[in-house]
Amino acid sequence: MKDNNSFDVIIIGGSYAGLSSAMALGRALRKVLIIDSGLPCNRQTPHSHNFITQDGEKPMAIAEKAKKQVLKYDTVKFQTDLVINGKKTETGFEIFTQSGKVFSAKKLVFATGVKDIMPDIKGFSQCWGISVIHCPYCHGYEVKNEKTGILANGNIAFHYAQLIRNWTKDLTIFTNGKSELTQEQTDKIKKHNIPIIEKEISSLKHINGVLQEIIFKDNSTFGLKAIYSRPAFEQHCKIPELLGCELTEQGLIKVDNFQKTTVENIFACGDNTSPFRAVSYAVSTGNIAGAVLNNAMTEEEF
Repeated sequence: MKDNNSFDVIIIGGSYAGLSSAMALGRALRKVLIIDSGLPCNRQTPHSHNFITQDGEKPMAIAEKAKKQVLKYDTVKFQTDLVINGKKTETGFEIFTQSGKVFSAKKLVFATGVKDIMPDIKGFSQCWGISVIHCPYCHGYEVKNEKTGILANGNIAFHYAQLIRNWTKDLTIFTNGKSELTQEQTDKIKKHNIPIIEKEISSLKHINGVLQEIIFKDNSTFGLKAIYSRPAFEQHCKIPELLGCELTEQGLIKVDNFQKTTVENIFACGDNTSPFRAVSYAVSTGNIAGAVLNNAMTEEEF
């Protein structure tokens, strides 16, 4: 293995969490490689909110500014590539990329995020992150008091109804089929004059991702400005599992309070470890992972 392909830490995923981890490690003079495929889950989102100093900024602008700052540290390198495999070695790990490169490191950080699984509704994926949104703290203020839908069923629909009502009272639940709400939940929802529509949805009519109306399978329609939805997800990268990292029941990488996975010398941070999907959280957990990693290396070397 050539020395220039060998690092103290390889960070897989170069968005907010990965870059934050790299900054902590770069400032600690660690030799770091960031490998990123360039497909963040929020790439369609026009503006990022609820992150002080960056409120209303474009997500890509935040990431580009962060990358520029991180790469000022001489020991941090960035590789645009897709990691396709990894294996344990006697001294750490080897990482293999789609372009045929092989890199080695003593430690790994997975900041790879999650992949949202879009429902079989025409127009949903085009609206995702623009007018079909998942987080009121990130996007709710921009659609406050607007005609808003909740595309969910069961407990998720009930939770959203409680939460979103704080931003708008013009709220309708779309279960996209038979309601799975309990009678008690249904009664509480109706008490707040929130309609529950069980008709199956055919498509979302939109203009460049900006929602116009829901079109049902019976060809009836319902005009809306925004929809809250929480689609299913999976890990964007399967390599942590291949290396033995445990997942939680929710399908997230299991980590402790210091972002350590269940495999020694592998850390994870950001969306792949928590349901709390926010830029601020990703930055925070990335910073923790970098600092804890450096501390571990200083103890080993002392």
